[in-house]
Amino acid sequence: MLEKMQAMVGDPEKDKARLEATSPALLADRITTPLFVAQGAQDPRVNKAESDQMVDALRKRSVEVEYMVKDNEGHGFHNDENKFEFYEAMERFLAQHLKP
Repeated sequence: MLEKMQAMVGDPEKDKARLEATSPALLADRITTPLFVAQGAQDPRVNKAESDQMVDALRKRSVEVEYMVKDNEGHGFHNDENKFEFYEAMERFLAQHLKP
């Protein structure tokens, strides 16, 4: 499993420079556009604390962030009610921030 993940994403040691150069967490100070973040609180791949950290860093710089956390979700939203709420929130966010 680890080898498959490293093949897809990169090896933390061998690909350190590339991973650091493209890491959203390390580049948070460059993000200036509004951001929508959706997080499952039970996500085993993307720890909620990492999303919290990113959202906090952006908000401290007054970057507009809409942050949706679903306590009963893992990686991806599977509960129909949560999916509909996510789609509605994303649609509102995009309608507000995308210019024709």
